[in-house]
Amino acid sequence: MKAADSPRKSAAMLGVGFDADDGQVRLTRGKNYALVGGSEQTHTVMQETAEKINEHVDREGKRLEDLTAGQLREICQQVSDSLGR
Repeated sequence: MKAADSPRKSAAMLGVGFDADDGQVRLTRGKNYALVGGSEQTHTVMQETAEKINEHVDREGKRLEDLTAGQLREICQQVSDSLGR
């Protein structure tokens, strides 16, 4: 199999919140992420975090699927620190 025939790598982040008690079903999809559930506050935090991670990856001129697990972990830590979490 030639390299051109190999499937292109893809990656996505999945956020799941379990603390909703208001009966609302929350689902948000964005670039490289899907978020499901959570209270309004939790869902907002997940959304903000996913967006910041994407911004960081874009600033580095990379794609999510090109990062190693260690690189993604470092970005997540930097985003978490910057958001005060």
